[in-house]
Amino acid sequence: MKKVMHPVLSCAEAMEWEKSLLAGEEKKEWRAMSSAGRKIGRAVLEDWRETRGQGTVANILVFAGKGHNAGDALIAAEEILRRHDSLRVAVVFVTGEIPNRPLVRRAWRNLQHAARERVEASALPADDSAGDWLEAKFGGIEWDVCIDGILGMQFRPPLRAPLDGVIGWVNRHPGIVLRAAVDLPSGIGDESAEEPFRADFTYMPGTVKRPVFLPDSAQWTGRLRYLDIGFFEQSGDLVATASGSGESGADIERKFVCPEILQSLFRLRAPLQHKKNYGHLFLLGGSRSMPGAVLMSVMAALRSGVGLVTGFVPESLVSAFAARVPEAMWVPLPETPEGGLSLNGLDHVLDHRFRPDALVLGPGMGTASETHSLAGGILAGIACPVLLDADGLTVDLVDAAAARQVEAPVLLTPHPGEFARVSGGTFAENGEEGLLEFCREKGVVAALKGPPFTRVTDGKVLLYCTTGGPVLARGGSGDVLSGLLGGLLAQGAGDPVEVAATGVFWHGAAADALARARGSTAVTVTGLLEFLDPRPGVENRR
Repeated sequence: MKKVMHPVLSCAEAMEWEKSLLAGEEKKEWRAMSSAGRKIGRAVLEDWRETRGQGTVANILVFAGKGHNAGDALIAAEEILRRHDSLRVAVVFVTGEIPNRPLVRRAWRNLQHAARERVEASALPADDSAGDWLEAKFGGIEWDVCIDGILGMQFRPPLRAPLDGVIGWVNRHPGIVLRAAVDLPSGIGDESAEEPFRADFTYMPGTVKRPVFLPDSAQWTGRLRYLDIGFFEQSGDLVATASGSGESGADIERKFVCPEILQSLFRLRAPLQHKKNYGHLFLLGGSRSMPGAVLMSVMAALRSGVGLVTGFVPESLVSAFAARVPEAMWVPLPETPEGGLSLNGLDHVLDHRFRPDALVLGPGMGTASETHSLAGGILAGIACPVLLDADGLTVDLVDAAAARQVEAPVLLTPHPGEFARVSGGTFAENGEEGLLEFCREKGVVAALKGPPFTRVTDGKVLLYCTTGGPVLARGGSGDVLSGLLGGLLAQGAGDPVEVAATGVFWHGAAADALARARGSTAVTVTGLLEFLDPRPGVENRR
């Protein structure tokens, strides 16, 4: 079975890992380069669908340096070319000549053979005129894809001519639809340049590099795609795991969440099962002023595989909600005059004839003090795993959930503003160490939502999940996530950190599938529900 998480490495660690694995053997290196390049090409085409649907890729501009990144880029271009008959490829060798490395030359010959008259090679002038030269030669063309194969992991600043001119020109060219960086954007490394290549997507074959997760890198890396080419399949213990030592002195294991984390979701279910075997989720929220949030959360929970979902909502909402979503059990609770949840509903929840396997508090609940007193009473009276989201993310409720004398996880799903509210400091100010320290101190698991990725941590291990994207930058996406995660918690799907990572990855994968099928603009958050199908290959059949 493939590992569901891979280590996050510094560039130096990644180079040592690849060196030990490939041992300088040309056959192994070519196999790795071929796999990397072809997977990059296919991944570019998948992401291309988000902007052009099933349209034809017409023009690709490839910048090739002297290292193996150039070979990856050339093979990626060949892979795309083989799938688009009318595609034309322009390759710019930034060193002024075809690199001497045998594998890069081999990749170039293969591209020439595949493209024939559809490929054009140019040598960049080795002076400060690179930007002007590129503008004169390529400036009037709309490039569907631009592939950055210039620099690799060994980069050390500064960027010098002509590379600074190349990158500056690409970053400012208005006619490039999708900018793809191979491994790392050129100019990013363990040390980075002032202006690296600005990618829309960074495709990382083989290993995941730590620099792409640093705050200063976010504006350059774009969205992150890890492409597994088998580097860890026979590794046993991963000898090169990255650690970060924060102010607390604790060593933090950083890992990247891989698609295999969803494999438990598409196994056959045992035949002699019934609904109670798959958990019962209580979900409390909603108000007359914000009714939709809790409804979306319940709808997502029903897609999680959980056996039973009970929604506790203001009594004025029940009829409409039951007609819309009859699969859930809807319990009307007394309302405040303003339409929020009243403290008088406490006994209705605590004395309910069913006991929950997990509880979600917050979506659409509002900020009224009486409603929050109700939530605090529920936390004190129900001993089960708890997820706090949205209006449930307050200092008092987080403390109340964390202080319960029960062995049950507490999961928080804040965006950066909500995290600042409960922690007393912004993520921008305190960084990952502030997030880790908060989780250790409170004894909670947090899924700190992006962009451009989500961090999941209990303060001891830090997981990065990069699925999703701008399609999630709309109201309600967090409500869908909270319902999905609540359903997984109720099913007792394992370690709370891995449960959180599973839900976050699943939610983001649905967003990617939605964007590729319908774009990122004219879609709604509830459209995610249709794409919550974790089975391999389902997305490609839509």
